[in-house]
Amino acid sequence: MTTPAISRFPVPEISSLPEDIRTRILAVQEKSGFVPNVFLTLAHRPDEFRAFFAYHDALMDKPGPITKAEREMIVVATSNANQCQYCVVAHGAILRIRAKNPLIADQIAVNYRKADITPRQRAMLDFAMKVSMQAYEVGDADIEALKRHDFTEDDVWDIAAIAAFFGMSNRLANVTSMRPNDEFFAMGR
Repeated sequence: MTTPAISRFPVPEISSLPEDIRTRILAVQEKSGFVPNVFLTLAHRPDEFRAFFAYHDALMDKPGPITKAEREMIVVATSNANQCQYCVVAHGAILRIRAKNPLIADQIAVNYRKADITPRQRAMLDFAMKVSMQAYEVGDADIEALKRHDFTEDDVWDIAAIAAFFGMSNRLANVTSMRPNDEFFAMGR
């Protein structure tokens, strides 16, 4: 059986990439043991690769009251709603590792309302889903609901930005037919 392509668009050879992109990809490969297909798919457009990962890192790697695991919960829940196989599988793996819980990603992907999460996390995901699916309906009551769970205005912005950014990411992954790496399926189990 031949392995399906990782993208329906051209995938450049790592050696042919600009030095900054090549360096980043090789660092990820050294840390994880493989190159996530998102890096290779997006490297097709170097300027967009740089912009994508700059915003990704600004949203996902920052310290704060929303933990890195909770940020991944947002990605998994909204990516499932957007039917993005790549992001559910890849970020599900990261969520399992960051939450130190082999079940949580599957629970959130299937139905976060029944997942073993706190009421605060449920409120966060309710809001993220509304941003992802019906942003035009977001109003003051939604913000107040988050504040009742001690989310600040900056936290609300972060939740919305993660949901919105991954809406774009989900759409690119679906259009490119980005294939999740096999390695992701076993991570954190």
